[in-house]
Amino acid sequence: MKRYVLALLIGLLPAVAGAQANPAAQAARSWRQQHERAIVDEFVTLLSIPNIARDREDIQRNAEAIAAMMAKRGLAPKLVSVPGGNPIVFGEIRTPGATRTLAFYAHYDGQPLDAKEWASPPFVPTLRDKPTEDGGQVIPLPPVGATFDPEWRLYARGAADDKAPVIALMTAVDAIRAAGMTFRANIKFAFEGEEEAGSVNLERTLAANKDLFAADLWLMCDAPLYQTRQQSIIFGARGVTQVDITVYGPRAELHSGHYGNWAPNPAMSLARLLTSMKDDKGRVLVEGFYDDVEPLGPVEKRALAEAPAIGTDLMRQFWLGSTDGGPLTLNELITVPSLNIRGMTSSRTGAQASNVIPASATVSIDIRMVKGMDGRKTGQQITDHIRTQGFFVVDREPTADERRAHPKVAKVVVVRTGAGSRTPMDLPISQEVIRTVESVRGRAVKLPTMGGGLPLAQVERPLGTRTIVIPMGNHDNNQHSSDENLRIQNLWDGIELMAALLTM
Repeated sequence: MKRYVLALLIGLLPAVAGAQANPAAQAARSWRQQHERAIVDEFVTLLSIPNIARDREDIQRNAEAIAAMMAKRGLAPKLVSVPGGNPIVFGEIRTPGATRTLAFYAHYDGQPLDAKEWASPPFVPTLRDKPTEDGGQVIPLPPVGATFDPEWRLYARGAADDKAPVIALMTAVDAIRAAGMTFRANIKFAFEGEEEAGSVNLERTLAANKDLFAADLWLMCDAPLYQTRQQSIIFGARGVTQVDITVYGPRAELHSGHYGNWAPNPAMSLARLLTSMKDDKGRVLVEGFYDDVEPLGPVEKRALAEAPAIGTDLMRQFWLGSTDGGPLTLNELITVPSLNIRGMTSSRTGAQASNVIPASATVSIDIRMVKGMDGRKTGQQITDHIRTQGFFVVDREPTADERRAHPKVAKVVVVRTGAGSRTPMDLPISQEVIRTVESVRGRAVKLPTMGGGLPLAQVERPLGTRTIVIPMGNHDNNQHSSDENLRIQNLWDGIELMAALLTM
């Protein structure tokens, strides 16, 4: 463990020197050191507004609050949407004589939650002296003029995923202007309000407003840093295709003593179906699943080989005794598609369990799509596989006659389809981004894709642009779960990094 900590500290040393080498990052550091409490106060105000994507009233409040932040800085904000969609908060800086445009993306909506699972209310931003799992205690915000300990954590939904880049970008604009520095490119900001709901309206919104959102490059400011706390630059993301499957047993639950061994159990039937989809190593067995995967090129393979090894330490941290996919590493495995069980339900468990044969069993599956794959085709492959396992398949509730006529019945609904995307790492603009990031944060970890999903394809298709992901959050931020948090140093580093990219 001591060797790991030493290696981590050594890996972080170039980042300290890097900020001194980039004038915009240096200006941002100076500004931040003078305004820490004001920056965090603005962040706390934004985090206090509930941001679940389906809550339209609160989403509107978020959008208006961000627009007000942008207006204060003269960024000409607009709320842009299509019927039924949450607004994208747009703003821009027009630079005389600029020959290119850079767009900066973040999202202000957050994942659904159960407040009872949180150590403190999710929309009452709470500062702690260390992570909750390490016994972190609630502490007050320091007075104006005092400094924040960089290891403190700010807890709230959206703290890391993904309101932090909004604050970092606004603060970086303040710092650049205060230092009398100039922008080289036209700058656009696009803050989405339904990324956690699948960005279902993003592509339509961009397509309907192509001129407004047109840019040579979109920098997607989302996702956590590499697990060693090193800065990462990610050139792609996996899309998500979701498939929900329900299999059926008796019309209503039956007494397991009276009817066990006779009435088929849908939970057992679903379990057998799911095990037919993957082998013991985690490889998907659905016919054709990997056929359209676009292979990595030599530059991407070299980047993977150069990325720091993290598997052993993560296994210890996550209490894992084994992993899937060996001998491939985690970084290699997230460049290929996956099939994951998001959740399963059938009757009840725990104190509510009863001795019954369930009436049905349901599973929700997410499939992580990589470049080359088509979500509609993959959804059909899953459906075809279920048929090969002897199921009569419908896409709505089966009728009584259908259930009587077939030994096994499954309702299969492809809820959404996604696509993966990947920008070549050797493009001139890619290399420029690498140089800029490394001028601030030292040697970065370059990855061809990330494991999670981001709407890269939804941006690239309507606008004909390129996308590169610039992470900012701490890797242990509990995003999508309870007690989401942002390490304070990640916010400070993000401000410096955004300042450098804004002046690229």
